[in-house]
Amino acid sequence: MEGLNLFASNFASFAWGPWLVALLLGSGAYFLLRSQLTPFKYLPHAFDVLRGKYRSDKDKGDVSSFKALTASLSGTIGLGNIAGVAVAIQIGGPGAIFWMWVTAIFGIATKFFTCTLSVMYREVGEDGQTKAGPMYVIKNGLPKYMLPLAYFFAFFGMIGCLSAFQPNQIVQITRDLYFPDVMYFEYFAGAFLMIVTALVILGGLKRIADVSALLVPFMALLYLASVMVAILLNADLFLPSMQLIFSEAFNGEAAVTGGIAGVIITGIRRGAFSNEAGIGTEAMIHGAAKTSHPVKQGLVAMTGPIFDTLIMCTLTAVLILISGVWQASDSNGITLTSEAFTSTLGPVGAIILFFCVLSFGTSTIFTQSHYGSVCARFLFGDKAPQVYRYVVILSVGLFSVVSIDFALNLIDGAFAMMAIPTLVSALWLAPKVIEISKEYFSKLSTNNSRN
Repeated sequence: MEGLNLFASNFASFAWGPWLVALLLGSGAYFLLRSQLTPFKYLPHAFDVLRGKYRSDKDKGDVSSFKALTASLSGTIGLGNIAGVAVAIQIGGPGAIFWMWVTAIFGIATKFFTCTLSVMYREVGEDGQTKAGPMYVIKNGLPKYMLPLAYFFAFFGMIGCLSAFQPNQIVQITRDLYFPDVMYFEYFAGAFLMIVTALVILGGLKRIADVSALLVPFMALLYLASVMVAILLNADLFLPSMQLIFSEAFNGEAAVTGGIAGVIITGIRRGAFSNEAGIGTEAMIHGAAKTSHPVKQGLVAMTGPIFDTLIMCTLTAVLILISGVWQASDSNGITLTSEAFTSTLGPVGAIILFFCVLSFGTSTIFTQSHYGSVCARFLFGDKAPQVYRYVVILSVGLFSVVSIDFALNLIDGAFAMMAIPTLVSALWLAPKVIEISKEYFSKLSTNNSRN
């Protein structure tokens, strides 16, 4: 096992070199400037589309815009915002949160471009199912000699979407809170998670979207309400915690390794894990949404980083900082967040967190399994998704018993590889997005002026 841990660590370190950070941030900055901040100007319209105000009989796709967003958020809102934030603070110090914010701001523009393109270049299979994602953008939008990039994305997509982190952390918090003395608990819990996963993911995207639409909004509200109560009870520590995030953003001594570069890379890695902007996973499900225009779904998709990073991650970070456990505890991941909840809300805080983690974690596994199935289908044909789903079910049991470091490093490395084809194709086709965006917003302004 030590050999596998070392391989995963080296893989993630190589993948998340300065070159990838430059690609992620540089692409986000380019999309912001190239669009002249247009997506930000239409945020109110994006929320109108999300709540169904512009629903049309011409909408085509597999799931509604709302279900596409909730399914996408179920893959991002969750353990990346709860356990991932704890990991970021533990490794990079409070300043890492600042760099998570940076990825979110750029990520809003990135998601607008990548998800608009995913709708533009999607396909409909013989079975009537919509096929979408960066690989189809590359296949249908770029020259034929770029097709290997599509296979590159799909290969690493199957690895990155095995959801190694989620079962690992679900089992960890369950064991730490309720079964600390049970021998081989990880194996029993992993087997149970495998059964739950099988019941949902074998039903395909529509069942995944239905479950996510039920779980994610309610649990997100419960989590947000609990954190807000904890912060209000310690309101005098709110501003100092925010000041700490800003003051430590460029403090290399706060990072466990790597100095200032370590703080920045840690924040960006955890930010990318949190909102997945530029990774390409979100494009696979938003590309399958029912919509009459690609820009409409691009607008819906870009609200994701607002919810999962700017709101959820920030509140979790503030909670951990005001609790003080990040300085006093040797715990990692979800256990550190649990200690922060217990410190601020008492035993009930740990119980609330447990149910949120259980819901977020399982819904993320379900959504990520769909992403991986789409990649498998692209590589191996229409029968591959069913085989891949069984691989996911088995992997849930495996990742329930491995170390947190192995789980994180494997997914981090795969996500980094997925970002390359996603961003290359989005940068290449950005003029196409600008062109149809101008057409869409011009028509929208004309209609609004008539009303």
